[in-house]
Parts: sequence; C-alpha cells; structure tokens
Amino acid sequence: MNLEQLLQDPPTTTTNIEDVVQGPHYSKLEPDDSEVVEPLASREQKIMMLMAVVFPFIGVMIAAVMLSQVGLASWEYIAMMLIGWCVTSLGITIGFHRLCTHKSFETYKWVRALWMAIGTMSIEGAPLTWCAVHRRHHSHSDRHGDPHSPNLHGHSFWGMLKGLWHGQVGWLFTGYWSKPNYEKWIPDLIKDRLLVRLNDHYGLLVLLSLAIPTALGYFIEGSIFGAFLGFLWGGLVRVFLTHHITWSINSICHVFGRRDFKSNDHSTNNAFCGLFAWGEGWHNNHHAFPSSARHGLRWWQFDFSWQVIKVMKYCGLAWNLKVPSAHALSSKRI
Repeated sequence: MNLEQLLQDPPTTTTNIEDVVQGPHYSKLEPDDSEVVEPLASREQKIMMLMAVVFPFIGVMIAAVMLSQVGLASWEYIAMMLIGWCVTSLGITIGFHRLCTHKSFETYKWVRALWMAIGTMSIEGAPLTWCAVHRRHHSHSDRHGDPHSPNLHGHSFWGMLKGLWHGQVGWLFTGYWSKPNYEKWIPDLIKDRLLVRLNDHYGLLVLLSLAIPTALGYFIEGSIFGAFLGFLWGGLVRVFLTHHITWSINSICHVFGRRDFKSNDHSTNNAFCGLFAWGEGWHNNHHAFPSSARHGLRWWQFDFSWQVIKVMKYCGLAWNLKVPSAHALSSKRI
C-alpha cells in the first residue's frame, strides 16, 4: 500500500441502501457462552484505565482552583479546549463510529485513516479495539455480554445508580478492552493495513494529542507556564470533557429519554446528549437503524456529525450514504 494508491482509491458504484435495519457483520452473529461472561482485566489495563480516568479529572480540579483564584482563563486556552473537543470527538462520532464500526458511508482510504487518527487523539482507546467493543455492544445490547449496559444491575434506585456508574466509567476496568476478539467482531477492519498501523501507534498519537496543545501554550505565552496552561486546558480538561460526553451515551442514553422506534434494548433519545455529543444522543434512532449515517431522524433532532458528513459528500469525500427509507421508519415507529 503506497501513498499513490491511497490518494487515488476511486469511488465504488454500489447501489445506495434504503432500508437500513441491521448493521454489517455483527447483526448475524449469535452469542455464545464465552461472549456473555464478563472477561477479567489485566492489572496493566486497570492501571492504564485508572490513569485515563483520574488524570483528566485532576486536571479539571486544578483548572477549577486556578479559575477561583485568578478568574477566567484567557480566550486562547478556552478556544484550544473547545476546538480540540469538537475535532477529536468528531473523530469518534464520524470516524470510529459511523464510518468504521457501522460503515454507514464510504470514502477514500486516506480520509478514513485521517478520521481514525483524529478520533484516536481523543484518547478513548485504540481505534480497532473501540470498534470491536462497539459491535459487541450492538450484538448484546442491554443483555449479558454487553460491555457497558447500565440496565443489568437490578431495578432498585441503588441498582440504577450502580448501572449508571458502570455504563459511564466502571466498565472500563473489565476485560472487554484487553480481550476485544478482533477476528470475530472486526474481521473486515483488520484487513486494512493502514488502520492496523494506526492502531499499533496508538501511544504515539496519544502523546501527540497532548503535545500539540502544550506546544501551542508555549507559543502563546513564550514560557513554561504557558506550556502548562496549554497542557491543562487543551489536554486534560479537553480529554475529560470528550470522555464523559461520549461515555454518557453508554449510560444516560440507555436510561433517560424517550423511545421513538422499536429496538431490542432500552436505548433512548436524549436531547441534551444529542446536542453535545454531535448527534450521538439520538441513540434509540441509532439502535433501531444501526447503519444509518444520520442519527437525528426528525427535523428538530440536530445531528452535527450528519451535517459534516453531508459537507463531505458535497466535496466529493463521501458517497453511498445510508439512511432509512420512509417505509423503514414507519415500520419501526412506536
């Protein structure tokens, strides 16, 4: 695979799919006993996940103390945090989720790799692992074997709180990350050598994700303190914001909200998550039509990721966009 092949990968001429009811690959997989038992995490994984959860939280606490002492941070660092959050989280919603996991549209190999690299800089795990875990989630949604269902901890108030904690953070310390079973869940993706190469260099992209805002902070202030502010706001605070908005889809959007379509789980549409997670919060829509490139299926359900995909199509960077037909929508509407 050379650069010329990547840049000249031509559009295919496959027919658009109108009735998108099930996603590719995982929809035909039948659960087995090994898939419904929660795997144990290694000590190394637990340490890495603890660092990924705790360090951004510490950064938010430091930022809050600094704000209380010296007032609002300068606009450059707030902009760095917001732009970084927007760009890297779109890498998750468009690259990891809609493009690679669900194949809801097609694009050039280099565009796919770029979106995956951007998503990797959100520091939500190696990209191929993320995709494998998410396909498993759809196959077992809200049943035993679902990596992060909040609905398997009892029906009491305490059970709901325990489930929400598990869906938000607790599941990260299980073995679903260390045992993703690539061969079963993402046999198509592991054939893409460029994606495999990105996956293998996950650590380097994580360092780059933190190094860029640190360097920008040093450039802005011309001092080590400026580099620290860049690392704090563009790094740790941005990562905390990205993490918990994304993870809220796992927890909140399987408990709170409304259900507009029939699905085999408790997925809900939540307007707050729909807005701040760039359309991912229209989660019941997504579980009813997993391969749809558009999650906000009503005119008032704003889906920023879908708007970006439409711009890509206009620019010739996306084609074969999958959306459910009117008939498919009416057949599943509650």
